[in-house]
Amino acid sequence: MNLRSLPLMLAAVLAVAVAVAADVSVVPVTQDTLLERQQADDDALFVLDVRSPEEFASGHVPDAVNIPYDQVATRLHEVPRDKDVVLYCRSGRRALIAADTLATNGYTRLQYLEGDIVAWIDKGRPTETPGDAAACVAALKGGGPAEQACAPP
Repeated sequence: MNLRSLPLMLAAVLAVAVAVAADVSVVPVTQDTLLERQQADDDALFVLDVRSPEEFASGHVPDAVNIPYDQVATRLHEVPRDKDVVLYCRSGRRALIAADTLATNGYTRLQYLEGDIVAWIDKGRPTETPGDAAACVAALKGGGPAEQACAPP
């Protein structure tokens, strides 16, 4: 391989990756729409909180699952492909990074919660906190099932 052609090859690979990622867009979902879907017990809904375990334990959207954004690639098996995945974090940056990871791995039903958790709380939306925050954080960091440890009181 000619070293002079390496930058061109890298540029081509990058262009293909960007084109593939661009085919999957992250659709914004309003706070009201998410709340309505939750209240209707919509089975096609999966809410993904990509903040840290500590942030999650301090309060999260009801029924959300916590997978920190930097672990999404190694925990894809925990995210259903057959549901609308609504992602959120605190400001949007981590949610979009996680959405990009999911899109790169073939997920197509991706949505982003407008305003993230900050707007959710500011609007007085319901939140859940675990009965034992320390046990919840430990379970989440351990990578095992955290449903029971993170259950509300």
